[in-house]
Amino acid sequence: MTRLNAEDRRRLLAFVCSFAWADAEVQPDEREYIQRLVKALDVPEEDMEQVDAWLQYPPDPEEVDPQEVPPEHRELILAAARDMIESDGVIYESEAETLSLLEQLLA
Repeated sequence: MTRLNAEDRRRLLAFVCSFAWADAEVQPDEREYIQRLVKALDVPEEDMEQVDAWLQYPPDPEEVDPQEVPPEHRELILAAARDMIESDGVIYESEAETLSLLEQLLA
């Protein structure tokens, strides 16, 4: 993951935050997952404001356009989305449906 450039890290975090909102509420365990991901990605402090904003309100649809995901990052995005929806120990139907749709769009 550390090989991602700034734009790719931002895209990954936008997708992960959008999945945190898939059930209309960001759970504490989901926030913790995002914080661990931010640390693993070594996100600069100035980019944290955007992540914090996405935890208050979901990313805009154009920020999570599957067509903008480079082919070499599709599996990474899907894995991070899966990890996000599993992070709170409960997979809601809306989360599973959103993941399924993303899998289809990235196929």
